[in-house]
Amino acid sequence: MMTEKEKMLSGRLYDASDNELLEARKNARLLFEEYNKTSVTEGEKRREIAEKLFGKCGKNLYIEPNFKCDYGFNIEFGDNVYINFDCVILDCAKVKIGDNCLIAPQVGIYAATHPVLLEERMTGLEYAKDIVIGNNCWLGGHSTICPGVTLGNNVIVAAGSVVTKSFGDNVIIGGNPAKIIRENN
Repeated sequence: MMTEKEKMLSGRLYDASDNELLEARKNARLLFEEYNKTSVTEGEKRREIAEKLFGKCGKNLYIEPNFKCDYGFNIEFGDNVYINFDCVILDCAKVKIGDNCLIAPQVGIYAATHPVLLEERMTGLEYAKDIVIGNNCWLGGHSTICPGVTLGNNVIVAAGSVVTKSFGDNVIIGGNPAKIIRENN
């Protein structure tokens, strides 16, 4: 029999009120609360907290407070990632962010989702879908990346966009829902 955490990580419906998951979210909150209280002068302390919180921290990871996430251990950062103020990552599934990525203020990256059918949704169960953001991407301010989205390399997401589907390499996307504005070669 699978644990609720195993169900969550496999993309199945799971109970987020499970004690193991509650404890994992509490641990993540304690860590990101500590991170958010640090000074800009405490780079080494920020790095230590990030390494405890995240599944992978590439070189030169820089996150402006306030940052929030669900679990942290499902988030993997490549090298040279900059995250601006007030980012929220709901990492109930894997969230992978590649090298040389820029994430503007108030970006939401949401792997968490809920059933569409009312009867299933009323059970309180939820599920999650992985998100992958390629190398050299730039997510504009207030953009939202929805569950199950994969963005290829060198993708720019216009500010305020809602990305509900995957896109390949070298495109600029925008709108709600996001669509290709033009190639980005």
